[in-house]
Amino acid sequence: MTGTTSTPTKAQLLELVAALGTAQWQDFAATAARHGLTSVQAKLLAQLKGPMPMRGLATLLVCDASNVTGIVDRLEARGLVRREPDPSDRRVKNVVATEEGVETIRRVRDEMQATHSALDALDEDERSTLYRLLERLRPGLEHRA
Repeated sequence: MTGTTSTPTKAQLLELVAALGTAQWQDFAATAARHGLTSVQAKLLAQLKGPMPMRGLATLLVCDASNVTGIVDRLEARGLVRREPDPSDRRVKNVVATEEGVETIRRVRDEMQATHSALDALDEDERSTLYRLLERLRPGLEHRA
């Protein structure tokens, strides 16, 4: 094989990661809309791995706690989440995904066809390599202010 491949710059890598993230978010939002959810409602539902205080959700969604109240109200009205008092501090309300909420967000993720199709371009080894690389990047990118 002839030709040289140059190492991509950080800017090129970041641009590609941003483009992939944007495409994935658009697919997520479009799929959520087919389930009658706004992108923010779906994002909140996707964050609920267990009981989470309203303030914690506001931090994750990077919004004011009063905005989270409205989002949770609408999800609760649909039976996708419920509020329950925190066992250690009854003044704090935790948000918990209901069985229907867990199933709904699972369906949204499963039906993200554009994202799934893009990943189908990779074979098993490439997917494993990509996963390992992204896992190495995750700690440095999560929970940054």
